[in-house]
Amino acid sequence: MIYLIFATEAVREASYIGEGGCSLDIVLGLRNKDEAALRALMERYGNELMRTAYLLVKDKHAAEEAVMDTFIQAYRKIDQLQDPDRLHGWLLRITVNRCRMKMRTWSWTRILPLPHVEKMIAEEEPGPEELLIDAWRNEKLSEALLKLDYKYREAIALFYYNGLTVAEIAEQTGSNENTVKARLARGRAKLKLMLEEQEDGNEAGARARVH
Repeated sequence: MIYLIFATEAVREASYIGEGGCSLDIVLGLRNKDEAALRALMERYGNELMRTAYLLVKDKHAAEEAVMDTFIQAYRKIDQLQDPDRLHGWLLRITVNRCRMKMRTWSWTRILPLPHVEKMIAEEEPGPEELLIDAWRNEKLSEALLKLDYKYREAIALFYYNGLTVAEIAEQTGSNENTVKARLARGRAKLKLMLEEQEDGNEAGARARVH
């Protein structure tokens, strides 16, 4: 009997996340307080929301809390979502708001060590050859990104890692489009400057060791 219950739960969850599943199915399941729908929601969006939250708050545990809060709020307040096709954007907005709250209520003055952070922001883990070639650059890019002010990190994370348009970012963050464009441009410029300074420093260090 217990086996049949678990098997039924597994079948329901698979129906939400399989090829035939869609946002509407998940939303309807959440409105019916079906826990299988909640698990499907976490399976479908968990990794993306975690990457976004980590880039924003710079701390793994705080990011996990923000994402879990997002799923809890989505489960409890799913009736506030009028259009199931906007589920993805709705979840992103909740995540961004939770991250902003954490930034206001905690002292984020330190830059945490970021080993292998590229694995968290890549769609797939790179192969051995790619890792050997790109490891240094990816690590430095990740470190530089997390040193940006929050407003620049937020714009860059939503634009490059979540694939939102400028208009969508403006809607998500309550900003106008010109502000978003300016933050993207300034954020990219700051990243470029930091990476160039790091490369110049490494070259100078290498020359000093040679002499």
